[in-house]
Amino acid sequence: MASTSELACVYSALILSDDDIEITSDKLTTLLKAACVDFEPYWPNLFAKALVGRNIKDLISNVGTGAGAPAAVATGGGGDAPDAPAEEKKPEKVEEDEESDEDMGFGLFD
Repeated sequence: MASTSELACVYSALILSDDDIEITSDKLTTLLKAACVDFEPYWPNLFAKALVGRNIKDLISNVGTGAGAPAAVATGGGGDAPDAPAEEKKPEKVEEDEESDEDMGFGLFD
């Protein structure tokens, strides 16, 4: 579970990003102190270094798409192990419900 100081750094970075302000350790620290948050001093520096050159708005809008992941991670490469053969994907059978609302004589908008 994320600590309070870690979450506070996330929210501070989002605030700075929303105002199109560069995310630096000093600016994160200023926001955290203004919010009266107790935090470990390494969090702002860690977040600032992790977000250098990143567009947070793009990261948020691409969550789950893998668009922000490095190519080696996205393709499964990056190690010394030989590439595994690609698995064939079989189409899944879609089973229809035996009883639908239409069969029962009523529907959602009747």
